[in-house]
Amino acid sequence: MKHRSLLFCLLFSGLVPAAFAQYETDEAAYLSTRDGVAFAGPDSAFTLKLRFRMQNRASLLTNSGQNLGIGAVDARIRRLRLRMDGFVLSPKFRYYIQLSFSRADLDLETDDTPQVVRDAILYYHVNENLYFGFGQTKLPGNRQRVVSSGALQFAERSIANGRFNIDRDFGLKAYYTTPGTRQNLVLKGAISTGDGRNALTGSNGLAYTGRVEWLPLGLFGDEYDYVEGDPARIERPKLSLAATYSANFKAVQTGGQLGEELTQPVDINTAFADLMFKHRGWAVLAELFWRDASRRGLLERSTDEEPLYVYTGRGLNVQASRMVSQRDELAFRYAVTAPFASLRPLERRREELTAGFTHYFRDHRFKWQVNLAYLVADGVYRLTHPGNRWNAIVQVEVGI
Repeated sequence: MKHRSLLFCLLFSGLVPAAFAQYETDEAAYLSTRDGVAFAGPDSAFTLKLRFRMQNRASLLTNSGQNLGIGAVDARIRRLRLRMDGFVLSPKFRYYIQLSFSRADLDLETDDTPQVVRDAILYYHVNENLYFGFGQTKLPGNRQRVVSSGALQFAERSIANGRFNIDRDFGLKAYYTTPGTRQNLVLKGAISTGDGRNALTGSNGLAYTGRVEWLPLGLFGDEYDYVEGDPARIERPKLSLAATYSANFKAVQTGGQLGEELTQPVDINTAFADLMFKHRGWAVLAELFWRDASRRGLLERSTDEEPLYVYTGRGLNVQASRMVSQRDELAFRYAVTAPFASLRPLERRREELTAGFTHYFRDHRFKWQVNLAYLVADGVYRLTHPGNRWNAIVQVEVGI
C-alpha cells in the first residue's frame, strides 16, 4: 500500500506541473482556464474545452391546495453534466459532447438502461452563416427546450414543455443565418430517426423538423440568444419571433422521441410558435404548443396494464421577468396543457402559476433560485379542488 501511495505521489507531482504549464515544447497541449478548462494542440490541429455544471435541489409538494401538509419531499442532485467541445484539424470541423451522471438525469423512469450520453455531434461550418451537423443533439424545437437547463430562470421548464417538447434525436441537421445586422432570418432543419436519444432499435420511419426565426431588431448575440431572462441588461431591445413544425412518421414511443414504447407505430405531428423579447433587464418569453397523431385516445396498454397514448392537445407557456437589482431577478410564469376531447377520459387540464426569485452570483453559471408554484387541475382554482397543490423548490447551480 505504501508503494502504491508513493507511486501515485510521484505520478501526480510529475503530471500537475505539465498539465498547468502555459506553453510546452513537446506534443503536450496548451491549457487555458479562461472559459472552462481548454486545451489546444501545439500545431493548432485540435482544441478541447471541458466544462461542468451541477444543480442541487430540494423541493416539497403539499397534500392539496388547502392542506399544506407535506405530501412529498425531494432532495437530490437534479443534474450533473460534463461538456466537451472544440475542433479537429480545422475550425470548420467542430464537435460537441455532453454527458449526464446524476440518477435524476439518466431517464431511469422510462428506461432500465442509464442514458449517459446526451449529445454527441460533429459540425461542419461552410462559412459563418451556414453549417451542418451529424449526430445526436437537441432538435430545433420550442425555444425553452433548446435553452440549456443551465440557462433557465426557473428551476425547471414549464409543464407545457414537459408535455410537448421533441427533445433530442440522431440525424442530420442544417443551420443558416442570413447575413446582415438589422434584420435576420435563422433557418434550421433536421432529418432524424424519430426514436430519440440512444435508441436501441429504430423504427422504419423518420422525423422531419423545420424551424424559422425572424429577428427584426437584429441578432441577440451568442451570449444572450438562447438564455432566459436578461441578467446582462441588453441596452438595445431584441425580439425573436419563431415557428417550428415536426412530423414524426411511424413513431414507436408515446412522445415521439420520448415516452413509453408502443407495439404499433403512430404518426405524430407537433407545432410550436414562440416569442422572446429582452431590454434593459426586462424579458418576456411566450410559447404555443400543438400536437396531433394519426391515432387518438387510448392506443394500447403496457405489460402492467397502464394506458398508453399520445398526448394530443394544446399548450401555452408565458414568462415575464425583471432584474430588480444588479444580481437579483423576479420572474412569473403561467403555463397550461389542455388535451383534445378524445383524451379527456385519460388526462386532465393542468395549469401552473409560478413565482421565482434568482440571485446571480455570476450570470447563469453560479446562481441560487427559489420557486413557489400553484398547480391547478381542471381549470378550477379553489384550494379545495382535488388535484390542486403547492410546490416549493430551492436550487443552487454552479458550473464553469
